[in-house]
Amino acid sequence: MSLSDGGIRPIGGYFELELPDKQQLPYPVAARFQSARAAFLALVRVGKPKRVWLPKYICNAMLSSLEKAETECMWYDVNDRLEVDTNTKIGIDDWLIYVNYFGVCDNKITELLKRFSPDQVVLDYSQSFFSSPVNEALATIYSPRKFFGVPDGGLLVSRLSVSLPVMQDTDSFGRMSHLMRRLGDSPEAGYAEYQHSEASLAECDPKRMSKLTERILASIDFNHAYKKRRENFLFLHEKLGGGNQLSMDIASITAPLCYPFLTHDANLRRQLIDNRIFVATYWADAIDRLSDESAEKMVRNLLPLPIDQRYERKDMERLVSVVLGENT
Repeated sequence: MSLSDGGIRPIGGYFELELPDKQQLPYPVAARFQSARAAFLALVRVGKPKRVWLPKYICNAMLSSLEKAETECMWYDVNDRLEVDTNTKIGIDDWLIYVNYFGVCDNKITELLKRFSPDQVVLDYSQSFFSSPVNEALATIYSPRKFFGVPDGGLLVSRLSVSLPVMQDTDSFGRMSHLMRRLGDSPEAGYAEYQHSEASLAECDPKRMSKLTERILASIDFNHAYKKRRENFLFLHEKLGGGNQLSMDIASITAPLCYPFLTHDANLRRQLIDNRIFVATYWADAIDRLSDESAEKMVRNLLPLPIDQRYERKDMERLVSVVLGENT
């Protein structure tokens, strides 16, 4: 299948990268943008809220969309149960963004929509791809590249009528090198290219999702990814849950982003990396707006342990052994 817009389907010539066409993209009603932050910007431009309330635990990407829309940003705190702080009050013309942190907060949504008007709540599901959109909420936003090997992309399900831009993203090819490097070399070899790819998404003026990203997404076995993530999460929780300082109700989880392990061991991150188990640091750009206690807890000591569809039980067993210090 050609990705070009030549009008007439070409026959012959050299082969393209072959990908299975499963044609099972989830959320068929979702509008497809080049990134989640672009989808958010498009939503804000249509809805025109007076102010938007963001949790302090959030990356600056969403903030940049508000700056582009010239919309005032307000901050609220998140408690130890990853819920909106009880002191948070929003105005009648405001919106509130709630993040489904790590994909383990599905059970928080019902109470959230009782507390705040659903017409004012936007759900950030960038960390919860497999949680279905919530029809009562104003909108739900997804970021597929946090779950799959795609160069970019964002999905928006909204009760507002948000038109897709005429312009389509054509920069995906420049964001593919780290994906290819990871496939054919090593994660270390492609890390600088990964950082460059992430930085290139800072421009959030909305465009339609690229044909390349759409085609890669169409090749993914989502059922397999769902099953493996869920299995791996539950295995880690069985083995590590007793030592996890983060309170979680796992009864309603789907297939989370990671296993969020909160620890008092300041050396564990380095031990994992030394064993080639790579864990991200979330919200490093949020430290300036956090208290020292919050920054220490949720930024420095929160370890998002990998559970994704690439890994089998033996990989999870090795991860557990490092966390528990059994490999020393």
